[in-house]
Amino acid sequence: MSPAVDFVLRNARVAGRGCPVDIGVAEGRVVALEPNLGVDAPARDAAGRFVFSGFVDCHIHLDKACILDRCTICEGTLQEAVRQTAQAKGAFTEDDVYRRAARVVERAILNGTTALRTFVEVDPRAGLRSLVAIRQLKADYAFAIDIEICAFAQEGLTQEPETEIMLAKALASGADLVGGCPYTDPRPAEHVARIFDLAERFGTGVDFHADFDLDPNGSALPFIVAETQRRGFGGKVSIGHATKLSAMEPAAVDMVGHQLANAGIAVTVLPATDLFLTGRDRKRLVPRGVAPVHRLKQLGVCATIATNNVLNPFTPFGDASLLRMANLYANVAQLARDDEMEAVFAMVSTDAANLMGCDPGLAVGSPADLVLLDAATPAAAVREIAQPLAAWKRGRQVMERPAGRILRPAPHPD
Repeated sequence: MSPAVDFVLRNARVAGRGCPVDIGVAEGRVVALEPNLGVDAPARDAAGRFVFSGFVDCHIHLDKACILDRCTICEGTLQEAVRQTAQAKGAFTEDDVYRRAARVVERAILNGTTALRTFVEVDPRAGLRSLVAIRQLKADYAFAIDIEICAFAQEGLTQEPETEIMLAKALASGADLVGGCPYTDPRPAEHVARIFDLAERFGTGVDFHADFDLDPNGSALPFIVAETQRRGFGGKVSIGHATKLSAMEPAAVDMVGHQLANAGIAVTVLPATDLFLTGRDRKRLVPRGVAPVHRLKQLGVCATIATNNVLNPFTPFGDASLLRMANLYANVAQLARDDEMEAVFAMVSTDAANLMGCDPGLAVGSPADLVLLDAATPAAAVREIAQPLAAWKRGRQVMERPAGRILRPAPHPD
C-alpha cells in the first residue's frame, strides 16, 4: 500500500540507486524512495537529474562578508587581512551585519546550500553586535537553511582577557560552539587549552583556524590533537585551513592524517582564501597552498571543502557556491577520475553534513531537504559546476532557478 504523500519529485537520480526513483514527501519528511510511486499528489519531473539533500557549508564568515568597500588590499597577505578587518569591524552595527550576511545567505540558498556553520567574531572591537545580528538572521532564514553559529576569537585570546569573557557570554546567549585561532595568539598552546575549557564548560564542539602558512614547522595540530584526546572530544573538533600540510612531504602528511583520524578531528580546506593569501613571498612557481584533504579523506579523516570568506580582504570574490569551490579544489588538486569527483562532491555535502551533525543523505524517514541539480551525477556536477534548479526545505519549496535555454531565431520562410 502506498504511503500518504503531499508531493512527489519523480524520475530523480539519487545516490546509491542504479535507476531513477520517485521521492515521496509528507509532513516535511521523505516517506518513499521507489520507482513509479503510485500516488495521486502534486508532482514535478526531475527528468533524470541528480537530487540530494543539499550542500553544507561548514566554514563561512557571514559577519565580515561584503566589506571590500571599507578596506584597501595592498599586500594580499593574511596579516593585512586580519589588520584591515580588525579596523573595519569596530564600526559594524547590527543592521549592517544583518544586511551583508543576508546577501550571502540568499546566494547560498540559490546555490543549493541547506545548512551552514558561520564564525562570528566576538571581541572588544566587535562586541556582541555581530552575534545579535546573526542570531536574528538564523531565525529569519530557518525556513530555508539551518545556520550554526561559532563564537570566534579571530585575534587571539591570552593577550586579550576581555575576549574570553565575551566568548562565554556568546555561548550563554545562543552560540552553538566556540572557535579559536592559535596563530594570532602569542601563546598558541594556551589559546587552544582555553578554547577547550570554554567548550567543556558549555558542552559544545570546537572549531579552530590553524596552521595557516607554508612553513611545515611550528604546527598547532599537536596541541589540538593532545587536548582532543585528553578531554575525549573525538568527533567534536574541526580545523580549518591547515595549509602547512601542503608544504609537507607525502609521508609526513600521512602521519598527521593518521593522528587526526585516530583523534576524530575533521579538517576543512578553504581553497579560494588559501590560494589568494598564501605564497605571497614567492616571485615564481608560486605554491598552491591548499591542504591535500582528499588524501586525508583516504586515511579516514572527515575532510571537507567550504567557502570561508566572501568579498573581503581574506577573499575579494565569491558567490557562496560550494560546487564552484569543489570544482576549484579538484582543479588545484589535479583530480580527474569519476571517483575523485564523487569524493570531492561528498566533501561539500555528506561529509560536511557529518561534520556538523546533520542528516547526511536521503532515506525514508529523513527530512525532506532536497536539491535538484542540472546534472545526472555528482561527478558531472563537479566537472561542470552544474546549476541547482530548485530546492525544498523540510518538504517546502524555497528556491527556483530555471535551467537556461537558447532562444533560436524563427526560421525564415522559403
